[in-house]
Amino acid sequence: MSFRTNRFGGAEVVPFPGRTPGAAASGTKLPVLIILHQESSTPGRVGNALRALGHRLDIRRPRFGDPLPDTLDRHAGAVFFGGPMSANDPDDYIRREIDWIEIPLREQRPFLGICLGAQMLAMQLGARVAPHAQALTQIGYYPIRPTAAGRALCPNWPAQVYHWHREGFELPAGAELLAEGDDFPIQAYCSGNAFGVQFHPDVTYAMMHCWTTRGYDGLSAPGARERHHHFADRAVYDAAERAWLDHFIGDWLARRPVLAQAAE
Repeated sequence: MSFRTNRFGGAEVVPFPGRTPGAAASGTKLPVLIILHQESSTPGRVGNALRALGHRLDIRRPRFGDPLPDTLDRHAGAVFFGGPMSANDPDDYIRREIDWIEIPLREQRPFLGICLGAQMLAMQLGARVAPHAQALTQIGYYPIRPTAAGRALCPNWPAQVYHWHREGFELPAGAELLAEGDDFPIQAYCSGNAFGVQFHPDVTYAMMHCWTTRGYDGLSAPGARERHHHFADRAVYDAAERAWLDHFIGDWLARRPVLAQAAE
């Protein structure tokens, strides 16, 4: 059975300041490959940002039988999203996704891993993914600190960002640390044109309601924030996280090779 949506549009585009939604959506820009891990998952605010830049979304769910492309020649980049599973799980689709990440690395195409996606990228690069030694989690808003490399790449990092994870990862050999944290030190990193973030800039207000309702049992885990703190902190920190995402996504896609840009 396949839950592949492969819809190039269809969802609401949330406008960003100074940008007209779909202004570049003339059909000339390559789509972005979107990998989701649950039937009801959406690309959230990352999808909105990509559509606002004029990119269609090629949404696939390998967990439910959707194939992965043999090359990214026909895509502007790829985004692997999160999920409740672990990069250490033995499921075939987990292994296939981790192995597939070798393609954007080899082709030097833009790749973005979010939470589970960042852990899959780390594992493809040879790093270890594991739970916290004291079984701590990050569920809610937590502070991050951009490194000098992170500030040079993208200014105005938010003071706190939204998380929902039980595992973290080591910094892969040869990768550059972009942001760090306390209980989970590696918060953002890059290796060439591939980026991984442990946090969730993709989460919309509606998604937060869904996650804190359906995943309510996770809110009692060690280190997790109580549900009401998720919404109170969002009122304080979300505008900065959204502005950071808007800036980051545009620069991230611009990193694709010159020959790939000429083909659009």
